[in-house]
Amino acid sequence: MSDVSRQSGPLAPIGGEGWGEGALDRAIQRLTKKGLTVAVISRFLSVLSVHCVRPLLFFLLTFTLSAQTNNPRIRIETPLGPIIAELDAKAAPITVSNFLRYVDGGFFNDARFFRAVTPSNQPNNNIKIQVIQAEANPAREKDFFAPIPLERTRDTGLHHLDGTLSMARDGPDTAQCSFSICIGDQPELDFAGKRNPDGQGFAAFGKVVEGMDTARKIHASPANGQRLTPAIPIHRIVRTK
Repeated sequence: MSDVSRQSGPLAPIGGEGWGEGALDRAIQRLTKKGLTVAVISRFLSVLSVHCVRPLLFFLLTFTLSAQTNNPRIRIETPLGPIIAELDAKAAPITVSNFLRYVDGGFFNDARFFRAVTPSNQPNNNIKIQVIQAEANPAREKDFFAPIPLERTRDTGLHHLDGTLSMARDGPDTAQCSFSICIGDQPELDFAGKRNPDGQGFAAFGKVVEGMDTARKIHASPANGQRLTPAIPIHRIVRTK
């Protein structure tokens, strides 16, 4: 899905670049939501040297990721009906944590499904796929988070099956908030699949558990090429558990 491009803007890469200004503040905010006070955290940080900050961030973010529900559910509300999806935070913790930041931050209020890839509208692709693609509210683009690392299906054990949620991307570590839903099984989107020439595949992170009829209606909606005309609104995405 190399042509399934990311939308510009999430959680800074764990173990890679992106630990810039504000990363520690963000980690502290996440810990305070887990019940630790800023005073306690600040006291602990005050005895650490600068060289300890990055290892500490690894610990803090690993703690918050492991503390979340392993299988949170979300509801995607559209005028064609709802889509309920279950996310696999145990298999793909970075991707799920990042996606839920956008959900909890209201980035998918007034969002949209803007793209439908069907067998008939990809004449220049030897490897065909079938997906619908959504993007967050473009008016919030300046607030999008930094890109996240790619959680490859080789490592997560997840696969692109009918109803799988998957992060759109350009390069391997560029996913932000645009995501796709598979219509039918799409093995070429897995690691070593041929849809993307780099062979790294895409990050599967959940599955539709109710509402595939809605996803198929979106897939069958009028389109100019792959662009839905008009786009199908997403009123909002919210957690259901």
